[in-house]
Amino acid sequence: MKKRLLTALFGILIAVGWMFTIYTPAFSLILAAVAAIAVFEMLKVFEVTNKPFFILCELTAVATTEYAEYKAKLPVPLYAAVAVIVLLALIIMVTDYKRLKFEQVVCGLFCSFLIPAAISAPVLFRDVYIEFPDLFTQADGIFLILFSFFCAWFTDGFALFAGMALGKHKLAPNISPKKTVEGAVGGVLGNLLVSWILWYVFKTKFNLSAYIDIVWLIVSALLLSVVSIFGDLAASTIKRHRGVKDFGNLLPGHGGVMDRFDSSIFVFAAEYAILRFSILFWAA
Repeated sequence: MKKRLLTALFGILIAVGWMFTIYTPAFSLILAAVAAIAVFEMLKVFEVTNKPFFILCELTAVATTEYAEYKAKLPVPLYAAVAVIVLLALIIMVTDYKRLKFEQVVCGLFCSFLIPAAISAPVLFRDVYIEFPDLFTQADGIFLILFSFFCAWFTDGFALFAGMALGKHKLAPNISPKKTVEGAVGGVLGNLLVSWILWYVFKTKFNLSAYIDIVWLIVSALLLSVVSIFGDLAASTIKRHRGVKDFGNLLPGHGGVMDRFDSSIFVFAAEYAILRFSILFWAA
């Protein structure tokens, strides 16, 4: 537990430093590095050994993350780019059909596109005031980034301590034996409280948009807490299927980057979906 807490504290310090790069190219580059490491870990879990395919997946992960940063300046035909990447992957599979299985290609491409796409969501949150100037302020982007991390990390943190103190009923014993119903409830309620504090600070001290009101906050926080829990369980299911304890060992007490960011990836994607649907309602 001590090692886990020290790593978490170190991660928080890095996250704070990262936020100071928010309006620089380093902001998305750091996210691209995280995405590349996460995809690397997934490729290892799926036992991909073909180097050209490995490199293709890593380049795809970085390019997908950076696309969120430069999509307005570099109007790349997205579907054509995806088609080329898939075609290259299939060509590599044919040339090394004994070692590179179709299942590995599918899993590798799946991770190389979707993990970076979700990880790049903070860039989209940051720029929401540029894309929708009539709805959002610059402070909204910072709030949305912090809110996404809060929903993932505080749900997990409160669930851990609530489960240790009160846990009796197993949530998913065949997938993650240590998770309990009481822990999940504690995670949801704890995140709701911390998210409200974050919202209150931004509402009273910064120029937070009127559209991001208390109702939106409560509904979003509840939904994202549930998404965080199921994202964690989904990642645990993959590890169960692949027979591994952790995705990696880069972070002492936490495993790999994917072990730390598994629920965050789901939360980022879900929050962006909630935001876009909310925009349709607000702009109507």
